[in-house]
Amino acid sequence: MLQKFDQRNRDLMVNINGQLVHRDKAGISPFDSAVQGGDAVWEGLRLYNSRIFKLHEHLDRLERSAHALWFAEIPPREKIIEEINIRLTLTRGVKITSGMDPRLNQGGPTLIVLAEHKAPVYAKTGLTLITSKIRRPPPEVLDARIHHANLLNSILAKIEANNAGADDALMLDTRGFVAETNATNIFIVRNSDKSRASGDLATSRCVACPEGITRATVIEICAAEKIRCIETDLSVVDVYSAHEIFCTGTMGELAAVIRIDNRQIGGGNVGPMTKRLGDLYARRTASEGVQVA
Repeated sequence: MLQKFDQRNRDLMVNINGQLVHRDKAGISPFDSAVQGGDAVWEGLRLYNSRIFKLHEHLDRLERSAHALWFAEIPPREKIIEEINIRLTLTRGVKITSGMDPRLNQGGPTLIVLAEHKAPVYAKTGLTLITSKIRRPPPEVLDARIHHANLLNSILAKIEANNAGADDALMLDTRGFVAETNATNIFIVRNSDKSRASGDLATSRCVACPEGITRATVIEICAAEKIRCIETDLSVVDVYSAHEIFCTGTMGELAAVIRIDNRQIGGGNVGPMTKRLGDLYARRTASEGVQVA
């Protein structure tokens, strides 16, 4: 599904290194690392009732990713919190001349803060997926724990989904196990009772998929509710035979998957466990988070 333009974003102001600029005039240098080589890390944040949900977990991941890429400088957390509202991109900064060598970055990082009015990006009626031919790289090629801005393989998978008339694409790792979709983590529900919200959950290990913040929250909720949830290698057969499937992500929250590769999942609608966990997640977002102006 294609997101529509929200008229409230027409006069959006973008924060670039502390300077507020109208969206139509915002820009970064052609020498910036994000332009030169996708050398940037990012976080998508969501605001609920003037509170950013899981803000410090997102900033932890941003810092881990920047450290993993050997960024010479990271803005202090206090400064980032003072500036933010809602999407963060931290690039290595402007280079003194073209080239991929990080030693050419001598002016400090570029912090881009983009705040949009944005509804959850998936419909609540259920998603259709196709299995992409594009594979997620293993850690020895590019560690998925780095939340980097080079999303080309996900974009190629999304193009496959668009061409197939699906909402998103399921991506496998080089071993043939499920990584995630082109944009979200995946959970499956097994051994469920169709008459009530019961069953066991399984999700992919963080080998070729990022350590999702929403994914971690669902695992926390399962622990609190005594719902069995394991992290394991999942095959396509596991996915096809699941009683329920749902995706997790900050921008999409919890979204049911009702069809993959033209195979119906479960009853072909939003299952009881997915609805139960979605309701529990909504309770958390309604009461938790870091207050912002």
